[in-house]
Amino acid sequence: MPRLPDPAVAATAATPVDAASRTEELVREAAALDARHAGATAEELLRLALRERVAGDVALVSSFGAESAALLHLAAQIDPAFPLIFVDTRRLFPETLAYRDRLVAMLGLTDVRSVGPDDATEQRLDPIGALFARDTDACCGFRKVEPLDAALKPFRAWISGRKRYQASSRHDIPAFEATATHIKVNPLASWSMADIAHYMRAHALPAHPLVAQGYPSIGCAPCTSPVAEGEDPRAGRWRGQDKTECGIHVSPAGTITRNKA
Repeated sequence: MPRLPDPAVAATAATPVDAASRTEELVREAAALDARHAGATAEELLRLALRERVAGDVALVSSFGAESAALLHLAAQIDPAFPLIFVDTRRLFPETLAYRDRLVAMLGLTDVRSVGPDDATEQRLDPIGALFARDTDACCGFRKVEPLDAALKPFRAWISGRKRYQASSRHDIPAFEATATHIKVNPLASWSMADIAHYMRAHALPAHPLVAQGYPSIGCAPCTSPVAEGEDPRAGRWRGQDKTECGIHVSPAGTITRNKA
């Protein structure tokens, strides 16, 4: 029997034409999934993704941020052994790392994959830890985007916790969408801040310690500040800069190619 090519090797060797065709296929598939499951609840969408694998092998990506507990709890009720990718940028708040450990133990999550920059890369690109002050995109790139892109290579799809209300740039995200390389599933896209709060109260889920200090969106410590009443929930991220995303959602694995009818 002839030996089949290794999918990972084949993906690496793909030509631009192959990549473009792959992206077009993902766009069509995402559009079909989004139409087929219009109106599905968050629980139903997670069951479709985690148990029925409608989009293929899938991982859930979590920052263990201000609203992460709701999605993690929903997913754990379906399968606490789902692959969970957490990017430790080495610049996170200590409270975030403690919160991660607390939720993992509380929810019984058994396949947490912590990724991030290695020592050599950090020493080469940010030896004094000040890259964020002069080039935030480069800092996010090596600390978060590149490690996540590598961690997602074994998967065909990934689950995001993004919601439409969080920012103007997210107001129209669908339940299923295509990136250049993956299907992205957004089970909480239609949830409001009140929905999140209600779910967390109903299930006695602990809040991230920084929420009470005015942080509705939590990233790396040097680039996150409290948000004033009435501001966009993500206004405290990279405050004063023309930047609204860390790069995860604008990388090849995260950049959205809008669904076509």
